[in-house]
Amino acid sequence: MSRLRRPLRLAAYAWTAPNTALGLGVAAFALALGATARVRHGALEVGGGRLGRLCARLPAPFGFSAITLGHVIVGLDHATLAAVRLHEQVHVRQYERWGPFFIPAYLLSSLVQLLRRRDPYLDNRFEREAYGGRPPRRSVPPPERPQRDG
Repeated sequence: MSRLRRPLRLAAYAWTAPNTALGLGVAAFALALGATARVRHGALEVGGGRLGRLCARLPAPFGFSAITLGHVIVGLDHATLAAVRLHEQVHVRQYERWGPFFIPAYLLSSLVQLLRRRDPYLDNRFEREAYGGRPPRRSVPPPERPQRDG
């Protein structure tokens, strides 16, 4: 079985290469803006710098703490990357399964949820898998329900 491991890993990297190339472009931009990079669990993690600070200020629904593109994970900073590593590594494995079809499939899943009047992020099948089947807690509390008169 160990003889197959290396060729399978190489095949996973090749299958994901178009998405990783996109991620490397984003990573190069982040590095030019002062980010630093590290390799963790077979993925390049890039965080910090001015791009991280700019992304932290993006309005919903565009804001994110980290984004995975193939075998590249770009985050606000390295502390954030450490906190979301397990979640983002699930996305890396999803890219390895879906290859160049991952981004269209992810966007289609979000569109389906939007058309169903559900949350395009929280109800996205890929995010549900990455959160272990449990949706994350919202950082904004739900609206209060009106109280009934007695």
